[in-house]
Amino acid sequence: MKSGKLIVITGPSGVGKGTLVKLLLSRHPELYLSISTTTRNPRLEEEEGQHYYFVDHQKFQEMIESNSFLEWAQYTNNFYGTPRDPVEERLKDGQSVLLEIEVIGAKKIKASFTESLTIFILPPSLEELKDRLVGRGTENTDSIKHRLEKAEQEIIESKEFDHRIYNDDLEIALENLEQIIFPA
Repeated sequence: MKSGKLIVITGPSGVGKGTLVKLLLSRHPELYLSISTTTRNPRLEEEEGQHYYFVDHQKFQEMIESNSFLEWAQYTNNFYGTPRDPVEERLKDGQSVLLEIEVIGAKKIKASFTESLTIFILPPSLEELKDRLVGRGTENTDSIKHRLEKAEQEIIESKEFDHRIYNDDLEIALENLEQIIFPA
């Protein structure tokens, strides 16, 4: 049986990765979305096991020590990790797996899974990214400032990824994403 493809989607916080992934999955239910584990608190609309697995810092540390993650990273005082077993099982069964992860984690995956397909989502501008972060209503001013500073560095690092897509027009960005993942 042929192994599945590991597809990594990354980009700065607020760039629209989640929205693109949600739309992509609605059009392509054959893809498996890996659910990350995090130490951050859930947002109002987020559900355990659907958006993230929410754990405390101690549990996350135990998972690191038991090699339960393909990758993990600290981002804005919280930890995020990709659980190893579900991803490896799906790939072995021939299913393509989608990872929607932070840039640090995406770089780790790219280094250890050289066959992975890495896609960086870019904002139309930093000003638009700021508007999106403010519009979410989930961040305070200091957090937004920190995320924008981090975004500037991440955008520079975007050249390290296989593909870059500007999320200026959602439908066009989605079509570009589909063309990369499902080439004709």
